[in-house]
Amino acid sequence: MEKDQIFFLKDRGIIFINGKDAKEFLQNIVTNDINKVSDTSSCFASLLTPQGKYLFDFIIVKHKSGYFLDCEKKQADKLVNRLNIYKLNSSIEILNLSNEFEVAVISKEKFLSLDGAKDIEGNTLKYNNDSVLLDPRLKNLGGRIIANLEKLTLSIKNLGLKSEDSKEYYIISHRMGVPQIDTAKLQDKVFGLECNFEKFNGIDFKKGCYVGQENTARIKLKNKLSKRLLPIEVIDGNLSENETITNNGVEIGKILINEKYPFALVKYLDKNFNRDETYKGKSSSFKIFVPDWLKI
Repeated sequence: MEKDQIFFLKDRGIIFINGKDAKEFLQNIVTNDINKVSDTSSCFASLLTPQGKYLFDFIIVKHKSGYFLDCEKKQADKLVNRLNIYKLNSSIEILNLSNEFEVAVISKEKFLSLDGAKDIEGNTLKYNNDSVLLDPRLKNLGGRIIANLEKLTLSIKNLGLKSEDSKEYYIISHRMGVPQIDTAKLQDKVFGLECNFEKFNGIDFKKGCYVGQENTARIKLKNKLSKRLLPIEVIDGNLSENETITNNGVEIGKILINEKYPFALVKYLDKNFNRDETYKGKSSSFKIFVPDWLKI
């Protein structure tokens, strides 16, 4: 990612949660501690099933008296519906503002050149009164700008940025092991910890109760994390969703996201897993990529 590039992420949506109970509402259901979120700090979090399995993930950013949830746009309406299930008597409003706000990414280097920027995941500042933040998952995913199109266009001009194809950004994200496209294929199939959310600063084990907390804490306490979601590098052919991955006649994983930027749930500690191996599928050959942050 070069310093003066900017990527418009048309695949991202914005949910706005506002009202006097907004903070307590989110604190009771998401995996991270909302007390971390302020005008100068944002966080990554997820919403799990009661069993601790993945449903949605998002970046939480303070906006006025409420919170933006930066999520996959295809899942925005479903996320709103799920949040409304937990709303009950809370004094909040939940709005899908995906048609009003844009999400764009700049390089980490460009972010750090802004006045007041700090080299800390989630560090947040204002530029033209819009939120700009260093990605709270991994700093090398760059800075994110959330703004309406008109103001974003002005910011691009003022910062001397050049718009580039978002595919380049998503390739970087994929290589880092961060799924952002077709995440619906993960729903109810993989635990939050298996999605590497602890590695991405998305789970707080000290905050207390949230949906799925009991199983998440149990897996962590008993050190039973034997599988992780890892990116796949396709060499030839087409992957099949839910296809089993084997090596030496032993099952070592399953393909969950099979298109664009594919991921598999892999038994990464199994002796039959080899990061250098070229695996054969029904109609494909591929490698399983191990990001730099995962030490095996």
